[in-house]
Amino acid sequence: MEAAQTEEVHLRHVEKDVLVPKMMREKARVLCSEKVEAFNHCCKESSFLMVFKCREENSLMKDCLTQYYRDPAFYEECKQEYIKEKLEFQRTGIPSKNRKQKLPASM
Repeated sequence: MEAAQTEEVHLRHVEKDVLVPKMMREKARVLCSEKVEAFNHCCKESSFLMVFKCREENSLMKDCLTQYYRDPAFYEECKQEYIKEKLEFQRTGIPSKNRKQKLPASM
């Protein structure tokens, strides 16, 4: 029933075009972390010459990220995850990032 329930949820324009793609970017950066880290390392080492010295690392990072951004199945996966978080927020009133934090030991 949960899968059918997430399919029926209507998403606003801002959710479909801003919030779900934001989630995609965050997840893609994790999935491409090696290439992102290689580019960041190159930039730190190259200083102001990074535009010239880090072309290959930048290209590999962009290719990896773009692969995920253009994948309709990845969009759908992120959309379903967003909907689950939205439904959980509606049920509990607690944003997902607050639910993931540990409660203090004194509670």
